[in-house]
Parts: sequence; C-alpha cells; structure tokens
Amino acid sequence: MGAERRSPMRKRGRERLHLLLDATADLLAERLDEDISLAQIAERADVPLASVYHFFPNRGAAFVALAQRYHAEIAARATAPVHPPPPTWQHYIANSQKAGAAHLNRNPAALRLFMGAGVSVEVRNTDLSGNAALAKQRTAYLRATFDMPKVPDLEKWVAVSIALVDGVWALSYSLHRSITPEYLEESTRCSIAYLRCYLPEVVERREP
Repeated sequence: MGAERRSPMRKRGRERLHLLLDATADLLAERLDEDISLAQIAERADVPLASVYHFFPNRGAAFVALAQRYHAEIAARATAPVHPPPPTWQHYIANSQKAGAAHLNRNPAALRLFMGAGVSVEVRNTDLSGNAALAKQRTAYLRATFDMPKVPDLEKWVAVSIALVDGVWALSYSLHRSITPEYLEESTRCSIAYLRCYLPEVVERREP
C-alpha cells in the first residue's frame, strides 16, 4: 500500500524516525500537507533524502506515522492514573476532553492532520482506529471507577460521544484554527448530554 512504512527495530533507526516525524510536524504546522514533500522533510531533519525513503515511500506514509504517534501519546495519557479521581462520570468526561483539546492545541500539526479539510483516507482511518482504542480505554476507566449500571453497549456509546466531540472540534478548527474554550464547552455539553441518554445522572464511586 502507498502509505505503508518500514518499522525500524534498532535504537538508531527509532531515533531517526522520531527526528523525521518531528520535521514533518514542524512543516505541517507551517503549511498545507499538499505543499510538503519528502525532500523538504529531509532538509528540515538535516538527513539525506535516501534516509527518508528508507522509512516513508511517500509523504502520505509520513503523515500516517505522525498520526499514529499522536494517538500513542493520547493513549498514554488516557491510561495514566488520574489524581485526584473525578467525583462523577460527568467530571471525568469533561476533564478528559479538556486535556485532549489542550494536547491538540499544543500541536498545530495534529490539529491539521485530524481536523483539517484535506484529511487523507489513510490518516482518517488511523484517527478512527485511535478513537476506537480511546473509547475502549475510557469505558474501562468508567467501569473501574464508578458503579456503572449493566450497559452492554457502553463502549459504543462512548465511541459515539467521541465522534460528536470530533465534529464540534472540527468546526472550531475551521473557524479559528484551534479548539477554542467556547467550542470545548459546547463539545463537552454535547458529549455529556448524549451519554445521559444511557447513563443515570448519579452513579456512585466504587470503593478503592
């Protein structure tokens, strides 16, 4: 497939890959993806062009690899211990979205990759896969932290709520090139209102 890349196993290869992804992110923060070439990535990373081709057959593969790295960062944050634990499931959802929006706003390349109008099919599929994993992680946290009623489709409802948030954030990005506090609040309102269709307003915390 055109967007496939090789997976370096040695430490030096991993370091070179991260260097190239950093360069790709820097370029994406400055210009449209169609204006970026592998030669520009090589120049920004200060490595030979042949080295870039070793990892990426085309720029689309570089964008997919960068999207995968961003989702790995999101997954790591989602599985990190939460201190202090949220008092309600509504607080957990709101805090998770606040942290997610802050992470994207700190990374303009991630905003362009996930919220831009010219998202490629490969990047979009990577984003959807990452969102599915995020829904699984959030569902696991909700079940472990709160005495959730027996909702067999909870993971599906959480996944839909994430999709709703993505839609609001994409609107914010199209208007302001960031996720503004106003649209963050609107996305939180949408997500919690949707989940209230399936979850009770008050769910007791589980004992530690």
